Amino acid sequence: MSKFDKLIKRIRNLSSDLRYEELEKILIEYGYVVDQPKSGSSHYTFRKKGHTPITIKKDSKMKKFYVKMIKQVVEEEE
Repeated sequence: MSKFDKLIKRIRNLSSDLRYEELEKILIEYGYVVDQPKSGSSHYTFRKKGHTPITIKKDSKMKKFYVKMIKQVVEEEE
């Protein structure tokens, strides 16, 4: 099982130890483009044509709410 597959499995299990960088990796892999925040904000917005933008706070430990959003993206993409 590849690292990417293991990461997908952790997202599906709503793991509580996911980091921003891991969620960013998944979204970029599925074709989302990240918009850098302006004015010192810590919230990054991911956009993909035909999909609702996803905004995630860059933090060392992701809240379950953000992981659930990414889980929905994974399920829609596969």
